[in-house]
Amino acid sequence: MTVLTTPSWSWPLGPSELAGVLTKLRQWTPYDGEMVLDDVGAVLDDVLPPQDVLGDLAVRLCGHLARLADIAVATEAGQADLEAERLVRQARAVCAQQASVGRVPTVGQLRRLAWAVNELQERLTVLGCLRETA
Repeated sequence: MTVLTTPSWSWPLGPSELAGVLTKLRQWTPYDGEMVLDDVGAVLDDVLPPQDVLGDLAVRLCGHLARLADIAVATEAGQADLEAERLVRQARAVCAQQASVGRVPTVGQLRRLAWAVNELQERLTVLGCLRETA
C-alpha cells in the first residue's frame, strides 16, 4: 500500500506583504463614470470653471486617464483593439506632457486632457470593459 503525502501548506504572502495588500485595498475607490463625465463636461463646456480650479481639474483628469489606462491594460483591451492601444498611448503622453508643464494648465492642455479621457472612456465602453455612463 502506497501512502501519498501532500506537502504542508504555507501562506502565499508574509505579514508585510499582506499589510501592503490591505493598505492598497483600503485606498481603492470604485470607478465613478459620472464623476469622470462631470469633470470632462466642466472642461469642454463653453464656459470654463474659475482659474483657481483648473489645476485641480487637470490632476483629476490625469487620474481618470491613468485609471482608464489601467482598466484597458487589465482587460487586455489594448491587445485586442488597435484603437484602444492608440488611445492608451495618447492618454499616457497627454498626462506626461501635463506633468511637465506645471500646476496651472492652459485651456488647450485641459481640453486635450478632457478629450483623451472622453475618447478612452467611450472606446472602453464600446469594447465592454466599462458600463455605459449616462
